[in-house]
Amino acid sequence: MFEFIRTHNRLFQFLLLILILPSFVVFGIQGYSKFGDGNTTAVAKVDGVPITQGDWDASHQSQVERMRRQAPNIDIKLLDSPAARVETLDALVRERVLSTAMEKLDLTVSDERLQRLFVTDPQFASLRNPDGSVNKDVLAAQGMSSEMFAARLRQDLSLQQVQGGITGSVLASTANVGQALDALLQRREIHYAKFDPKEYLAKVNPTDAEIEAFYKAHEADFRAPEQATIDYVVLDLATIKKGIAVPEEDLRKYYEENASRYTAAEERRARHILVKADKDAAAELKQKAKARAEALLAEVRKSPAGFADLAKKNSEDTGSAAQGGDLDFFGRGAMVKPFEQAAFALKAGEVSNLVESDFGFHIIKLEAVRGGEKKPFDTVRASIEDEVRQQLAIKRWAESAEQFTNTVYEQSDSLQPVIDKLKLEKRSASVQRAAALGASGPLASAKLLESVFGNEAVKNKRNTDAVEVGTNQLAAARVVQHQAARTLPLAEVRDAVRQRLVMTQAEALARKEGEARLAQLKADPASGKLTGPALVSRAQPEGLARAALDAVLAADAGKLPAVLGAALPGQGYLVARIDRVLPRETKPEEDKALKTQYGQAWARAEAEAYYQALAARYKVEKKADPLAAAVAAAAASAKP
Repeated sequence: MFEFIRTHNRLFQFLLLILILPSFVVFGIQGYSKFGDGNTTAVAKVDGVPITQGDWDASHQSQVERMRRQAPNIDIKLLDSPAARVETLDALVRERVLSTAMEKLDLTVSDERLQRLFVTDPQFASLRNPDGSVNKDVLAAQGMSSEMFAARLRQDLSLQQVQGGITGSVLASTANVGQALDALLQRREIHYAKFDPKEYLAKVNPTDAEIEAFYKAHEADFRAPEQATIDYVVLDLATIKKGIAVPEEDLRKYYEENASRYTAAEERRARHILVKADKDAAAELKQKAKARAEALLAEVRKSPAGFADLAKKNSEDTGSAAQGGDLDFFGRGAMVKPFEQAAFALKAGEVSNLVESDFGFHIIKLEAVRGGEKKPFDTVRASIEDEVRQQLAIKRWAESAEQFTNTVYEQSDSLQPVIDKLKLEKRSASVQRAAALGASGPLASAKLLESVFGNEAVKNKRNTDAVEVGTNQLAAARVVQHQAARTLPLAEVRDAVRQRLVMTQAEALARKEGEARLAQLKADPASGKLTGPALVSRAQPEGLARAALDAVLAADAGKLPAVLGAALPGQGYLVARIDRVLPRETKPEEDKALKTQYGQAWARAEAEAYYQALAARYKVEKKADPLAAAVAAAAASAKP
């Protein structure tokens, strides 16, 4: 049973929250400003401060780019739909509300707490140097300075404090937990009969008149969607790269200027013996520690080969003493400065003099050195050429994008001029207003498809405007052939119409027979032959379809035996008799895990209620119809 909960964790959480209150998700979307005409219109206000159309557009673009990086194959039209834009606005409003509460309630995190969290929290271990300072190189690789990181961390922690007191103090009572979990995991013993439409197919044979009447009543179901055959072109960095040639001397110059990147980092393997002496210890204690370290150093000098045994017996570094003081290979920046300077000054086999650090006194023996070799130019030439061409393509992007945009607009009667100017490839495809399942790249762009079916492209036979379909990727299209949406004639779809009608009539027969059986059971619950007994629950459906299981578990079982009937769309009819109701069956550890999840869900619900109170306090105002505004914004953003 517990395995079911683990493998269906998301389903469990969804069902559990239905029993409490809707949950919420707080998106960490930062506010941005976007300059330009038409972007200063207020789409919402928090505490009297407007959120502009530009803020909304920039936040949504930031969200789209983040999702693209995390899931490159995601369907772009899902990210840029009006519904997704409304979610972005909701998230932006939520962040503004929490930020306002943070400021009004003076919940800013202090420097001391920020430093303490950074030094002690395991999640920041990869960002810390051995001495507890920030590793600026790691941050730089992520595009952040230490100041930017501190500001972002302070902001995140401060926002968490707004609702942290609520989520951290919620206690779900045992009675409430038991009631909710029983409702979710209750078991019911049933006998049942299923009336499957497939068993009635042979009994139906619709007439021509019935087929025609069904077709006329459901014409909307037999329509061919609007579609177009298009030619289109794409400008991206890969296309620009193809036209770039880099002289050999420039490649060699780049190789020399970036020699460190093609040189393996030097690493050293060392052993050490540590005699602890805290930097704040009394002078007398430090002197005693130094004297002991000097005595050990003298022993090492007499017998360097016995260093490992001496470290195992005497080193006070609990992490390495058991391994004879072995620290394995390490590079620069991994050790405290005095230790690093001494280790990188030694030759293999040499022993250092005493080295004092904040931890005490070290005796270091260098075991081995590796790295430091520079890769030959020929082995890295291909990667250098690709990198240089990529950099040059990025530099040329703005100019090429402007040429692309202007050319498809100014010479809108053909794509050939832009193809010739920028050496592009003409591609062809058949498309509909909605992207096809599995479509990728430009053909998955809602903006491009909207332009394809616009008046300028369809009626006036012009190129679409240049449309941004990805990061550093523009596309434009031209309609070659257009076919409007149309109702397919009965002659074309007769087989499909008849098949639908046959299934509809079979379902009607199944339901009629099922209802007759239900009436019989209600008159005499013991009459007739039923399948069973079966013990069903959400964790163990015993082959029942979701709709059938929901009907059984939702039925009133206050008086047993209880008889029920349920029409199952597309699946016929179910008749069931509930004979017993049993409580949930869970092990103690499973029960504990379920109660924890319930408590977390309750805490989220309480936090959401608190957020709604804050939204009322700080007078959140939105446009009357944010979805309509999102549709308009999506249409506007389709134009460059």
